[in-house]
Amino acid sequence: MATVEPKLILLFSGKRKSGKDYVTDLIHQRLGPDVCCILRLSGPLKQQYAQDHGLDLAELMGPGEYKEKYRADMIQWGENQREKDPGVFCRLAIKGAQQPIWIVSDARRLSDLQWFWRVYPSQSRCVRVEASEETRRERGWEFTAAPIDLFGVDVSYVTEVWWSQKTAGTIVGKRGQTLD
Repeated sequence: MATVEPKLILLFSGKRKSGKDYVTDLIHQRLGPDVCCILRLSGPLKQQYAQDHGLDLAELMGPGEYKEKYRADMIQWGENQREKDPGVFCRLAIKGAQQPIWIVSDARRLSDLQWFWRVYPSQSRCVRVEASEETRRERGWEFTAAPIDLFGVDVSYVTEVWWSQKTAGTIVGKRGQTLD
């Protein structure tokens, strides 16, 4: 089945345990499956990683220790794949999407955002989900000096100026202050 050209793409980013899945699931429930679909870039990555390494895909997709055991290597592997082809996981994620609205629930890398901006410039909108470290800890996040928290796996280093230039054309600083 061919992919249908979307009318709107909402690209969600945010740190681990910030609430991205919660927010995207709410939007999906409100709009319904005929109008929108949730696309997860991590799905194709995990599927290919599991296949290449002989691992259990269902376990990699879950929240448990199995995924944590392979997380650092999987991140590095994914970055290597993106170096060869920045859009590899984006293309796999959108394959067969039929709804007019796509919700990308885990656009956590600048290269992913750039791919969508380049391929779907008029349809792409960025949404940043943020939560305090306290809230994230309450949801199970724990900082570790490991690649997941130190490696470039979150677009949080992208400034508010970059985000606003790509989304609305207005430069917005911290806490929504307009910068003229």
